[in-house]
Amino acid sequence: MAAITTSVLLMRWPLVSAVLMFLASTLNIQFRKSDYTFFAIVSSMLGIASALWFATGLLGLELADFPVIWASFKDIMVEISSHAPPEWPMVMT
Repeated sequence: MAAITTSVLLMRWPLVSAVLMFLASTLNIQFRKSDYTFFAIVSSMLGIASALWFATGLLGLELADFPVIWASFKDIMVEISSHAPPEWPMVMT
């Protein structure tokens, strides 16, 4: 039974990341009440990381996709800036 439960959870990464977000939020609240600022910041970072993991899982992105996305973004920004006026962004008085 434990093997079935583990395999279902491992196949459902969004579910695991949603549970991690909930636990990080709960821990953050408890640490802030107890004045453990460092642990509250760490639990907030874990919550943000699991939220990003959740979002990338929903979008179907993998780690190998990010260099491709960055290269495309860089090419687009170079193309946009090549059409800018030569004096931009200097302020004309």
